[in-house]
Amino acid sequence: MMGNGRLEHVSTAGLVLVLLLCWNGITKVNSQSARVPALFIFGDSLVDVGNNNFLNTMAKANFFPYGIDFNGGATGRFSNGRSLIDFIGQLLDVSPPPPFADPSSVGSKILNGVNFASASGGILDESGRHYGDRYSLNQQVMNFNSTLNKYREMMNANALSQYLAKSIVIMVTGNNDYINNYLMPALYRTSFNYTAQEFRNILINSYTQQILALYNLGLRKFFLAGIGPLGCTPHQRARGLSPPGRCVDLVNQMVGPFNEGLRSTVEQLNKNHPDAIFTYGNTYRIIGDILNNPSAYSLNVVDRACCGIGMYRGQISCLPNQLPCAFRSRYVFWDAFHPTQPVIYIYAWRAVNGPPDDSYPINIKQMALL
Repeated sequence: MMGNGRLEHVSTAGLVLVLLLCWNGITKVNSQSARVPALFIFGDSLVDVGNNNFLNTMAKANFFPYGIDFNGGATGRFSNGRSLIDFIGQLLDVSPPPPFADPSSVGSKILNGVNFASASGGILDESGRHYGDRYSLNQQVMNFNSTLNKYREMMNANALSQYLAKSIVIMVTGNNDYINNYLMPALYRTSFNYTAQEFRNILINSYTQQILALYNLGLRKFFLAGIGPLGCTPHQRARGLSPPGRCVDLVNQMVGPFNEGLRSTVEQLNKNHPDAIFTYGNTYRIIGDILNNPSAYSLNVVDRACCGIGMYRGQISCLPNQLPCAFRSRYVFWDAFHPTQPVIYIYAWRAVNGPPDDSYPINIKQMALL
């Protein structure tokens, strides 16, 4: 963070125009993208498309005003519109996979993959426990393992091996290990037991083992999203730990080392497993660019949510039947934690098409063509 509370600005000359031109009509990779048979999604509410609908949890988004700009209405996506996976799927010409917990997710419905992500879940099993049930990343890996039995019923061993190797894994996690664990000392002991650096090491070590477990089950193409500037969310601003108009520097400084560790892990994984490809998504850079220069993306509200209660509308997320702000396309944040549909699209586009500074060492489009 810089002294004025703004994130370090990153120039993206020419990118804004491209994004605005693409917004009204998704530009798919090309016909070669058909090489991607499926998407497998792991993570938290940023990519959950309805798993928590089937769990006993307070972390749900299956009510209005969630989905107000989505054709299906409130589906369990923590957004006013489409999710990150919806956009990535469209850009790759792969139908977004259904949620694992949906009993109807069987047979041909799962041939385009499965979404295992669960709101409030994290790398550590305990993260988010105060919300109730959730699939931690460990549980999500086990759920994937059980799903393999369904695929074995539909294809032989060789076909399944090729199917898994060509599929793309999207992993978006780590957020709840901070905001719903380490940064909640009244409910969790982690901040008393570990320094920020020690906690980061625990997360990276655990995450690496979970990634390798999926690799050992046959997956070979991984997009691993870093953590964004959590200190700039309405939820963290509402805690009153920074002056008005500023992000919470201390929180952003915590996630920086995690992102550095994840990028280094990607380099090591690529070195150790040449038959696979691991890519680091620079979430902090992409969201930071939007926060620093919102007008370039036709956005102008960066410090408060479109929907919620309390200071910055960040103390409580959207309540059932609450009327959100009228001009949702002008806001960076939809609720206390999650971005609006335009911001989600920008991230998806840059993850798929961006330069190494956005997606390292290659982007999802390049991964799809391998």
